[in-house]
Amino acid sequence: MPNYWNIPGVPHKGWHVVDVIDIRADGQPVDETDYESCTMCGNERIRYVHILEHPDFEGQMRTGIICAEKMTNDYVTHHQLERELRNRANRRINWAKKDWRISRNGNRTLIIDGNRITIIRDFHSGKYKLYIKNIIGSKLFSNLSDAKQAAFDGIEYLKRKGKW
Repeated sequence: MPNYWNIPGVPHKGWHVVDVIDIRADGQPVDETDYESCTMCGNERIRYVHILEHPDFEGQMRTGIICAEKMTNDYVTHHQLERELRNRANRRINWAKKDWRISRNGNRTLIIDGNRITIIRDFHSGKYKLYIKNIIGSKLFSNLSDAKQAAFDGIEYLKRKGKW
């Protein structure tokens, strides 16, 4: 992989962040992660990919944190964005360990921050449906594990929107 730091015409400063992504799939073991390489310097084994754009460069750069900091001249934001992704990954791991109670009706239920999450099994289809904060989900899940993970995603979404 070329080192774009040494290629004339590639801007070194003035980039802006489009997104930062965690390429490790939720619950994926460390040894099964397909890490990326930084497109700016070629460094390998990047888990948190910083996607950058520049008005004088066609396309995007997918970089590691060190190159992203230099290219944007921002030595704070990138650490915050990675910390948020790391915290989310840890919350997802802890979510899987939650002890769901079984109601009298046989439904799985959990109360988080005073809000009730309920997973109900549809007896006609055998699939599962979510209720989060009395909002009925429209998706059906083929197994309980997928429904629980969808509940986590739903809560994360509501938190981002300030509705939790």
